[in-house]
Amino acid sequence: MTSFVGRRREVLDARSRIAESRLVTLTGPGGVGKTRLALEVAEKSRRAFRDGICLVELASLEDGSGVASRMAAALMLQDQSHRPVPDKLISHLRDTQMLIILDNCEHVLASTSDLVALLLREAPSLHILTTSREPLSLPGENICVISPLTTPSPADIERPECLDRYEAVQLLIDRTRSVYPNFSITAENSDAVVQLCHRLDGIPLAIELAATRLRSLTVVQFVKRMDKRFELLSGGYRTSLPRQQTLSALIDWSYELCTDTEKLLWARLSVFPGSFDLEAAEDVCGFGGQSAEGIPDILDRLVAKSIVLTERRGELLRYRLLMTMREYGSQKLELSDAESVLRQRHRDHYLSRAAGMVDSWCGPGQAGSLARMREDHANLISALDWSVQTPGEVAAGAALVTMLRYHWIAGGFLNDGRLWLDRMLSEMGGSSAARGETLWVAAWVALIQGDRAGAARYLADSRLLAAELDDPVLEAHTSHWEGLHKMFSGDLPAAIQLFQHARDFYLSTGDSASVLDTVFVLGPAQAYNSQLDDALATCRDGLDLSARRGERWSRAYILWTTGVVRWIQGDIDGAREAAVRALELQREFKDGICTALVIELLSWIAASAAQFAKAADLAEAACAVWTSLGTTVEAFGPHIQGDSMRTAGEFKKALGSRHTPSLTLTKEEAILVGLGMPAASMVETTSPLTKRELKVAQLVSGGLTNRAIAEALVISPRTVGGHVENILSKLGVNSRTQIATWVTANEPQRS
Repeated sequence: MTSFVGRRREVLDARSRIAESRLVTLTGPGGVGKTRLALEVAEKSRRAFRDGICLVELASLEDGSGVASRMAAALMLQDQSHRPVPDKLISHLRDTQMLIILDNCEHVLASTSDLVALLLREAPSLHILTTSREPLSLPGENICVISPLTTPSPADIERPECLDRYEAVQLLIDRTRSVYPNFSITAENSDAVVQLCHRLDGIPLAIELAATRLRSLTVVQFVKRMDKRFELLSGGYRTSLPRQQTLSALIDWSYELCTDTEKLLWARLSVFPGSFDLEAAEDVCGFGGQSAEGIPDILDRLVAKSIVLTERRGELLRYRLLMTMREYGSQKLELSDAESVLRQRHRDHYLSRAAGMVDSWCGPGQAGSLARMREDHANLISALDWSVQTPGEVAAGAALVTMLRYHWIAGGFLNDGRLWLDRMLSEMGGSSAARGETLWVAAWVALIQGDRAGAARYLADSRLLAAELDDPVLEAHTSHWEGLHKMFSGDLPAAIQLFQHARDFYLSTGDSASVLDTVFVLGPAQAYNSQLDDALATCRDGLDLSARRGERWSRAYILWTTGVVRWIQGDIDGAREAAVRALELQREFKDGICTALVIELLSWIAASAAQFAKAADLAEAACAVWTSLGTTVEAFGPHIQGDSMRTAGEFKKALGSRHTPSLTLTKEEAILVGLGMPAASMVETTSPLTKRELKVAQLVSGGLTNRAIAEALVISPRTVGGHVENILSKLGVNSRTQIATWVTANEPQRS
């Protein structure tokens, strides 16, 4: 009785699978719309089945003994003999060309599997489409995983009129208008619409239940009350099964179908606010009657039952609970006596990972470590929050926040890093080496943010503490970042002296990571102090140490410094070569600070070569990265800022009115611009595609797969698939090759 919204790709996929296989199973979480999709697929496939389509509803069965009888009733068999029901079914179906839909098989899985295997063996033209929260696990079964509807991300800025391109929003509008005909998305409620769809995970049933509430609540009011979602999302259609009339009843149904060990792991996995990997699940959840060795098997069963979802990127596999599933599991966890133990194990796991990253930092694997920490960011914040709020756990929390120094700086989380460093410092009392370490890490973050006054306060406290504790390690780190403060304040001679003092200490202790950290700040200080030969010698030493250790993060900064020196010397080709080598490394690292500095340098180089339009594009790309980081080039001192401003003056004067700043780029796109590759945002805005679709189209034209595009834009492969479908539809084309042709034809010619 309701309209079918979205799912174009899933319908096509399922129809294709039915043509290829006689047994297709639609699996997915409860409420994701498997039944509705099955009916739509069947209707569109009707012509392929001479003897029609039959729906067999199994949801109301209490056990598997009634599966065959329920099918016989749906087929309206007239055979009243005493033969076993399966035999009657075989006689009736043996020569038919029919599609049978077995809906909601998960609670009668064994009986359904046995019957399906028998019928497919005896009836060669029979096709069966099942819906279930876990597969039947039969030979030849073609499994079609149904994901939630596409949803907008709260991190993206979308115009209200563009939100209805997401399936979850389409469904919300459609169902809300059935109870409130004048509902529309406006500037006032668009943020709340995005939050509602995102926090309901794009689950159709949850969105439909939410829509019924919008007859008496505004979207904004509903979102404010979503911490009580299980109470709020009730009162579904009276014709629905009881378990589909409230969100809580729906998940209760899934929970009751789990074994005790599955229920226990479900509850424990709720400690992860974001996605997680197998190692984390084993380490955090494998205790107290649930061994780490048994976790993979139980986790596999939860994946099969659509309780846990998987996210694949190449050979990397991560898991996650939908938000509603996680909150349900969290409620169960709160009823146990293991919550505090579990949260401590969760924090300790990520503390161990962070410590491991610092210990192995000066070597291969840096980019992988950063990428892994980015994936775990939500878990890291949760661990820090628990440490601050739990008596006796601040010391471990302080250790975690300082061990995450490269995550804050290189990973691009300056604001979060500063917040949690300040919170830890406010909770820490007394004089300790741990407080000293927290102070110098906080100073580093503050300096990159451009807060020199705040950094000075941290460093003054760190200097006093180093003297009080007679701690030479703390004294060296304090000198190191005091040097950066001097450099950013314009006092180059003092900065050089402090850097050299810190470097000499690090060399004496064999701390190669810190040696390289000083090299890539000492080099620029020497360069801008007119010590060009010294700067190049510093860079050569740093590159040599970097190569010997297999290190690449500092290497990119040292290459940037080399480029700056070559540019000052007038060696345009040498400067460009060093800058491009540095930026190539950022395709792997995605370090926003280094990316912005290198693109700034490339802008200076272009202006020096009288390529003013290119210099302007590069300057805009660098500005976009600075903005995304929450800092500016001004933070890096008067010398770097001066070169940036002089270059901007040159290209503005040369271009005049032709200079019209307009680019809004992601960090990944900015890197492409720096390397001379067109970014999606540089395609003319007169196209029929939205800004995000343009980005996806550009990456498609570059030959990237959906998973590669998802990684580049930090969205899910599922969302990318939705964008590609929209692009194909809007452009009226049928292939990715045609998308690439369109992008090439519509790229503006830029200098």
